[in-house]
Amino acid sequence: MSAASLNDLHAFATVARLRSFRQAAAVLGVSPSALSHALRGLESRLGVRLLNRTTRSVAPTEAGARLLARLSPALGDIQAALDEVNDFRDSPLGRLRINAPRPACEQVLAPLVCRFLARHPGMQVELVADDALVDIVAAGFDAGVRFGERLQQDMVALPIGPAQRFVVVASPAYLAAHGAPSTPHELPGHACVRLRFPSGAIYRWDFARDGEVLEVEVNGPITVGEMPLAIHAAEAGLGLAYVYASYAAAGLAAGRLRTVLDDWRPADEHFYLYYPSRKLLPAGLRAFVDMLREAEW
Repeated sequence: MSAASLNDLHAFATVARLRSFRQAAAVLGVSPSALSHALRGLESRLGVRLLNRTTRSVAPTEAGARLLARLSPALGDIQAALDEVNDFRDSPLGRLRINAPRPACEQVLAPLVCRFLARHPGMQVELVADDALVDIVAAGFDAGVRFGERLQQDMVALPIGPAQRFVVVASPAYLAAHGAPSTPHELPGHACVRLRFPSGAIYRWDFARDGEVLEVEVNGPITVGEMPLAIHAAEAGLGLAYVYASYAAAGLAAGRLRTVLDDWRPADEHFYLYYPSRKLLPAGLRAFVDMLREAEW
């Protein structure tokens, strides 16, 4: 072990797995330049190049790939052993990394994390707001949050927070000029505020009534990437918007917005915390899950 410390090997495995110095540095809590320097030192001591680097990409060499394949199970065993030791503490110690869409961070996770840290002061939480679909294992997260229980089969899902409701809203001025749709089938004749996912896909609006389920692709003069922007566009009279009711609450209360198609709203749904199915959970994640199981939504 004289040529390579455990920290060096963990750093190499993180960079090789994420194929990014920037992302690996965020996971490890160091600067990208310090991480790059450490790995160059590791390669120098081993006398073997482990990573191919360009200005745009990082990938393990053949030697690096073989080392990563042997290291990953061993590092996993070491982490599991440390987690077992952590069980003997009165309170878990370490860092918990959670990836979640922005609405979940704002509406659900922020107060939960504050409560968790008050209960476990030895823990640190890194909460990353990201609306893209992320492989939480590959990206080095302990858990993720998604809307609805549509997750990979090897994940455990746990509902968090109160059920979320969607509403279709528009400004009084827009409704006075164009009228209100009475069914979702009329939406193609209306201007709508579209929401684009980070993947590039346009969000389709879901509706349900009396056993009939619809998914409507809408069109309109503006496309945005976040629901608060959709609210602003709707209040400005640019068209109908399909948003979480909690985001629209202030505009509705102030009379800047009105709801339509209320009898077609889909069933309320929860955000779900999800994490890999495994016997030994990290102590911090297990404590967070235990806290969630105590809650009444």
